[in-house]
Amino acid sequence: MQQTRRDVVTDPTAFGKVAVLMGGWSAERDVSLKSGAAVLAALRAGGVDAHGIDADRNVLSVLTAGKFDRAFIVLHGRGGEDGEIQGALEILGLPYTGSGVLASALGMDKLRTKQIWSGVGLPTPPYHLVESQAELAAAAVDLGLPLAVKPSREGSSIGVSRVDDPAQFQAAWERAAACDSPILVEPWIQGQEYTGALLHDEALPLIRLETPREFYDYEAKYHANDTRYLCPCGLPPEQELELRELVRRAYAAVDGHGWGRVDLLVDEQGQPWLLEVNTVPGMTDHSLVPMAARAVGLSFGDLVWRILETSLTRSG
Repeated sequence: MQQTRRDVVTDPTAFGKVAVLMGGWSAERDVSLKSGAAVLAALRAGGVDAHGIDADRNVLSVLTAGKFDRAFIVLHGRGGEDGEIQGALEILGLPYTGSGVLASALGMDKLRTKQIWSGVGLPTPPYHLVESQAELAAAAVDLGLPLAVKPSREGSSIGVSRVDDPAQFQAAWERAAACDSPILVEPWIQGQEYTGALLHDEALPLIRLETPREFYDYEAKYHANDTRYLCPCGLPPEQELELRELVRRAYAAVDGHGWGRVDLLVDEQGQPWLLEVNTVPGMTDHSLVPMAARAVGLSFGDLVWRILETSLTRSG
């Protein structure tokens, strides 16, 4: 990944007419609509000529007819975070925010991301790719219990289960298989969960996530009021800096740039384990990148402005 140069913009008219792409057709549609509405309001408050588009299969025709100058992508999940819309915008010649086709496609696929991280020596939990409930049971013998069972190509913890007992194999398998995605099985890492946001390829302060639920699932992410977000994260400064550098390297390994997020765990022995990449993270009132941005003095309006700046300079 090449270092992205930040093009500083002070005049909102420099962005031209901006399409805020939201909604889409993935399982994360509802979250995307909330993210998009927040981004749209912030851009308009900043004087940007921004227009919300609920992206459907005709989105390219809408963009062409609308004579837009650039796109702010707030599409989560398949169709928007997996390289599809990025590739289409490349063909249209329409600049867009965030990572390109390669990083988007890799980041949406947890299996490919883990393979790349393993290949460059970055720590990620061991795993099995399973194609049946019987293979899930065999993976448990090798990896031990508890296990994390997850679709490889979904976000927002959709389809994810924790398995503590063989009696839970069938339900976990059915939940993941319903997502029409390869199914990944990993050891359930006991420890603290963190997330690291990136903006213009700089790793922002880490956030520690705490929930009374079994794990940081969809409900904890978007609806629960008892989820705790700790920033400062409570780690010694030197350790946090090491983990922020790990986050930066992890994002660079999949060619991510502009902005994004990397999720990780630190086990009870202090060993970090990289979990996944998000190239179009949430931008709702429960979302993590805005929280990290606030820790360095950036308001939500400042953040969306800087993300929009990433559409002006594309690297690698």
